[in-house]
Parts: sequence; structure tokens; C-alpha cells
Amino acid sequence: MACLRILKCRGLFLSIQKDVYVKFILDNWILMAVALSSGGMLLWPVINGAGPGALTADGAVQLMNREKAVVVDVCEPGEFAAGHVSGAKNIPFAQLEGKLATMVKNKGVPLILVCKSGARSSRAVAIAKKLGFEKAQSLSGGMSAWRTANLPVETA
Repeated sequence: MACLRILKCRGLFLSIQKDVYVKFILDNWILMAVALSSGGMLLWPVINGAGPGALTADGAVQLMNREKAVVVDVCEPGEFAAGHVSGAKNIPFAQLEGKLATMVKNKGVPLILVCKSGARSSRAVAIAKKLGFEKAQSLSGGMSAWRTANLPVETA
């Protein structure tokens, strides 16, 4: 009997506690909205294609200068012609699996994959690694981040 009373009391306590949380959320909806939006902004790089191991624009420049990284742009030819990283090779995403190994011979060199926003290039990293390019990385934010950093852009 004593156990039953304790369980009933605990259930009542949990019920009261839930009501307190709901009341707090309703009374402070602006605070909750700010908390949710700031959390969304923290997750935006992940949503935007900057998966684990993605490079910043400055990090990509350092990798290009120090380790002679090869830049592969996985955009469509029209996007590539509108602007790309200087010296980048264009292999559209749909053709990446068939052409990457023939266009980039040395699988030991770092590979930087780029697209317009970073979404396609982050998916391309998985394909490159499957083909044996273990040092493949995506440019976080893609060409948008490259342009925002005021780095040189070539047009074809």
C-alpha cells in the first residue's frame, strides 16, 4: 500500500512538473523562439553541407599552398563558367565516379571538392573516398563562401 501511495504521489508530481514547463513555455514564448532560432543558426553549417571534415575558404587556401591540393569543382559546366576557384578542374557531380580517377592521377594528394553551396561537394567526398582519395574534403559553403572571403575567382 505504501508503494502505491508513493507511485501516485510521484505521478502527481510529474503531472504538476509538466504543467509548470508548459506554463513557462507559454509565458516566455519569445525567449523560446530566440532559443530555437539561435540553435537553428548553430546547426546551419551542418544543414548547408558543411559536414565533418569540411574546409573553410582560408583552410582550403592553406591546403592548396602547403600541400599542393587539387581542386575539383563538381558544378555543371554553366556554373563552372560563371566562376570557379583558380586552377580548379571541372567534373560535374553526375560524372564524378567515372572521371575522377582519370583526371586526378595521384590519390595521395589532398583533394578539395567545391560546388556552389557545399551540398553537392559534401556528397562528392563520399564518392571520392570510395574511389581511394582518402584526403578528399569539401569546401564548406562552396563558392558562396569563397566569394564572401574575397578570394580570387576565375571565369571561363
